[in-house]
Amino acid sequence: MITTKQRAYLRGLAAALDPVTQIGKNGITETVVKTLSDALEAHELIKVTVLETCPTSARETMDLLSGPLHAEQVQVIGRKIALYRRQSDPEKRRIVLPKA
Repeated sequence: MITTKQRAYLRGLAAALDPVTQIGKNGITETVVKTLSDALEAHELIKVTVLETCPTSARETMDLLSGPLHAEQVQVIGRKIALYRRQSDPEKRRIVLPKA
């Protein structure tokens, strides 16, 4: 669980990111979850665009994704969501969160 201070720090980092993928009319599929899991493992912090054709809203999509991905919910702005998952290998970690 991340603190408010850490979430604010991650929101600042996410502002400069480009979305790694889009979720469209098929919604959340196994392929989408696998793609996002790989992206989280590589980058720790990702941004995703939820298209208007997606059967769920951006907030619902983030809620549905955070569980299977074991990711922290960072933010929702419009149709863009940001998710964070700490790198499993300590030597590959890119993001150092501020202390609580």
